[in-house]
Parts: sequence; C-alpha cells; structure tokens
Amino acid sequence: MEPYLAGKYDIIVVGGGHAGVEAALASARLGRKTLLLSLSLDHIALMPCNPSIGGPAKGHVVREIDALGGQMGINIDATQIQMRLLNTSKGPAVQALRAQADKHDYQRQMTWTLENQENLDLKQAAVEKILTEGGGVTGVLCQNGIMFSGRAVILTTGTYLKSRIIQGTLLTDAGPNNQPMAGKLSASLKDLGLELFRFKTGTPARVDKRSIDFSKTTEQPGSKEKLAFSYLTKTFDRPMVPCYSTYTNPETHKIIEDNLHLAPKYSGIIEGVGARYCPSIEDKVVRFADRDAHLLFLEPEGLYTNEIYVQGMSTGMPYEIQEKFMRTIAGLEQVKIMRPAYAIEYDGVVPTQLKPTLEYKDIAGLYGAGQINGTSGYEEAAGQGLLAGINASLKLLGREPLILKRSDSYIGVLIDDLVNKGTGEPYRLFTSRAEYRLLLRNDNADLRLTEMGYKIGLVTKERWRVFNEKLTQMAAVKAWLSNVRFQGKDEKVIAYLEKKQSAAVNGSIGGSELLKRPAIDIRDLAAIDHKAGLWDDEALKQEEIEVKYEGYLKKQREQVKRFDKTEGRLLPADLDYNDVGGLRIEAKEKLAAVRPYTVGQASRISGVSPADISVLLVYLTEKKGREALHD
Repeated sequence: MEPYLAGKYDIIVVGGGHAGVEAALASARLGRKTLLLSLSLDHIALMPCNPSIGGPAKGHVVREIDALGGQMGINIDATQIQMRLLNTSKGPAVQALRAQADKHDYQRQMTWTLENQENLDLKQAAVEKILTEGGGVTGVLCQNGIMFSGRAVILTTGTYLKSRIIQGTLLTDAGPNNQPMAGKLSASLKDLGLELFRFKTGTPARVDKRSIDFSKTTEQPGSKEKLAFSYLTKTFDRPMVPCYSTYTNPETHKIIEDNLHLAPKYSGIIEGVGARYCPSIEDKVVRFADRDAHLLFLEPEGLYTNEIYVQGMSTGMPYEIQEKFMRTIAGLEQVKIMRPAYAIEYDGVVPTQLKPTLEYKDIAGLYGAGQINGTSGYEEAAGQGLLAGINASLKLLGREPLILKRSDSYIGVLIDDLVNKGTGEPYRLFTSRAEYRLLLRNDNADLRLTEMGYKIGLVTKERWRVFNEKLTQMAAVKAWLSNVRFQGKDEKVIAYLEKKQSAAVNGSIGGSELLKRPAIDIRDLAAIDHKAGLWDDEALKQEEIEVKYEGYLKKQREQVKRFDKTEGRLLPADLDYNDVGGLRIEAKEKLAAVRPYTVGQASRISGVSPADISVLLVYLTEKKGREALHD
C-alpha cells in the first residue's frame, strides 16, 4: 500500500519536548508553515525528570532564550511555585535563577501556546523514516502509513530513540514514564549515514507527600524578591511552596553496597554511557566511599498533586531495594513510593556531524536539537531547539544563519562544544565552560541578544519597546552616577557609611567612585539623592555591575576582541587540508572531518594544536596573496 500524503509543510519538527516546542514556535513565528509531530500530544513539554527550570548556566540559557523571543522563560514564570536566585554570596557571573515548576501546569500552558500559534499544526504520530532525495530531506514517513512532505526536518527526539527503562533486572522497551518509544527511526538515521551513540540517564522516585515527616527535614523556602526569567514578566502573584532537604547516612549506604549486584550499571545490563555530573545514588556511594552522607532535596511536583521528587537519589535498582534504603533517611522512615526510580537508555546522533547552525553537514535540510545531540537538561534542549528553528527558517527564507559565538551566549558555548568536540557522555552546561562568563551573566542576556532576535523577526514590538526603555534608563543612571557628588558632611551620607562600616568621606565624592566600594548599594545611593523609584532595579543593577567590575569587564572585552579576530577569519568550505603543507596528519584528519567555518572554530577542535593554527593562518595569507596576483 502506497503511503498517504497527509500534508505539505515548510518545516517538520519531530518530537514535542523542550527542544521541539521552541523549534516549532520559532519556525511558525518566522512565518514558516510548521508541523510538530509527537508520539503523544498528552505529553508536550513533559518534565520526565526534575520539576524545575534553571540553575547555574542553565538559568542563563533560559534568559537567553527569552531575550531571543523564545517561550521557556515566559512559561516557567507563569507556572512556577517557587523561585530563588542562587549564589547570591558570589559574584554576578555565577548568580542564576532556579524555579520549581508545577510540571502539569507547565505542560498545559505550553501545549495551549502551541495549539494557538499561527502557522503551526500539531499531530500525534510516530515517525519511522526520514525521506530524502538528492542529498536533502523531503519529508517523513510515519508508523501509520502516512507521510508529510517538508523542506526541512528538525529532529528533537529526546530520550525516545530505541529507549528502554531499567529497574534492576526488569527491562522495558519504553520512553520516560513508560511512554511509547521510537523503535524504528534509529535505523533510518543509520541508513542516511549518520553515526549514533548510546547514552544512559535516570530519574529518582516520586513519593507521597503524606508519608513524609517534614519535621525531621530542613525547609528550603523560595525568595521573597520579585524574580522572573522573562524580561516581559511584570506580575508576581504565584504561590511560594517550600522544598525540604535531608541526608543519606551510613545505613543507607550499607544497603546500597550490599545490593550493588542488582544495580544495572554494576551488573552489566546497562550499555549506554551515563553522566558524571548527575550520578545515581549507587554511583555516589561507590565513587565517594569516604562520605557518610549525601544531600537530598524533596521537591513538590505541583500545586495539585502529592507527588514529591527526591532530588539526588536517581537509581536503577529494583523497587524493593529503593524502598528499603529510602526508609533509612530522616523524614522518610514511612515513605510510600508513588513512582519508582529508573534508569533509561536511548540512542542519539554524534553531534560533530552538525554544522554550527545545527544542520547535518551531509544531509541538507536535516537539523538536530536537544538530547539527540548528547546533551542533558530541559534548558540545553530548549536553547538548541530555538536555534534550530531559527536557522531552518532563515535558510528557507534565503537569509544568513544565526551562529552564536562563545562570546555571545551560553547557547553559543553549548553548540560550539558539541559541534567541535562532541561529547562522550550526556553533556551538561556549567559556568566554568564559558571563558567570558563575566560578560555572559544572568542579568544581561537581553543586552546581548535582544537586538539579534529583533533583526531575525522573533522579538515582538512590545519586547523591543521594553528593551529600549531599559536602555534609556541605563543611560540616565550612568549620567547620574557620572555627575552626582555626595558630600562628606551630609548627615544621611555619614549615617549610611557608618551603617555599612565604610570609610568617611572628606569633602565630596563622585557617585561612581563611591559605588566602587564593596559594601555600597546603588539603590541606597539613589535613595540618598532622592532618586528612589525613578529607575527600575534592572537598570540600576546593570550600571552597578559595570562600575564595580569595571577592570574585569574591560579585560574580558579585550579578550573577546582578540577572539573575534580568529573567529571572523572564514575558512573556504572546499578547502582541501591535504594541500596545506606543514599540517600534522591528525590535524588534517580532524579538520577534514569537522570542516570548521572559521579559524576560531578550528582552534577548538580536539587534536588541532596552536602550531597547526599558525600553519593554517600562513596558508590562508599566502592563498589570498596568490589570488590577488591572479586577479
């Protein structure tokens, strides 16, 4: 029976997780006729693991998604049940927002957004084959015999490719939460010549709130400040539901050690590679044998459920062992498991086969985003999905792609790492991965990226107006700081400096000079000078950071200028590296395999040395000279 052509689209997004929803929304909002295909429309934007968004580096990504015109920040602000600013005792480079989500509300609101987006159709179907012709995609074939034609296809399959759930010796061919998995698409990708990997991740048990003795735990309240991921959020009336912390103990560890033969990693059942940065509880016990306790967080999954997520206790051990070791923990002595923990294995596609646009090098119009590229986390997935949706749309529109540099954003760092270095385990973003992290702060994502989003066409007129109002306020704050002087004899100044245990002022002192003192807060200075309430806190905070960290910021901006010199040096797409005399054999092989766009990208490929880059620069200069003489 011939497949039935059920629709023609510009862009088809395969998968409705966090990468898929951002890709589909970006494509549709840029005017492309878009189709999102999901194994289950009941599980759009599902949070199969932790019920939270943000954290160090991850929270930065959410702010960047928002600045570019994405949806994740708006959605979590509307559905969060607790929000905190982390690392407040440290510098602004590592401060980040983290929110607990009502995970079911998050899904409902994101699904509603998708269903009401112009140019976007949602359909439930399992894709089995990517259709191609002449080295480019033409559409997809689904399990039910229907096909859809498309000029571009974005793969956002998450952890569903040939996935299986593992609990002890129990193996189940299924996706997260025992959902359907994509069983045949991996074979289609191999047939296209793509190299696949096998990774493993896991999730903790969900337990009944009514079975927990919270008096034996420590409450972790949310912040009372008005915090938001989206620059458009202006209302802050969500409830603040506390989390709680507790610890494992030697008895917990003894039970785990005695049953390691039942842990799938140690029994040899698991084939995939897991993440070092998010180890299972049995991994923690083995790797950190000298520790008597490991911190756990008890996190509510929503306002209208008794399910509590036990963060820090991911495991693939059998149900009865999970129950046994959890009941040794303070507060969990009578705990009832509602959903047991499990490990999950899945296929992905080696990301070094991607261009920086997230299009596969050898298959025109085919893009990959999210955990299929080897990443972990909702935020990393959403950032990739947004960029894939943008670049697929721009290509169809005949416009230049958006390639974010490492100096632009954490999303740029993430994609650059994936396409140049690949990953041998589930990749997780950290602030330490960013060389220019003082410039890539949580607070300034809009200053870095909103103009880019506006030029692309994703940033709305309202967001552009809000952004420009902030720029106007920042300019006014900067002018005020440059001109204002505080008098050392002023009683308010004297009292304030005494309160802050800061040295007295002889004569007068300029606003910027006074603000450089560590204990001084710009909002306090504004109040002393009768400017309280004149400017938004965000505008004040931006200028405070610029003043207090002036030397460090200047140094990093100079580093970026040097970085941009190589980053802007383009490499010919047809360059034959065998013709470059002086390049080592390993460098030739790596450069030919990755085919970097720029000298900067080439310098970050594993196996390419600084000496190789020098040889390459000499070759390019000589080549340019020869071409000039020929002309």
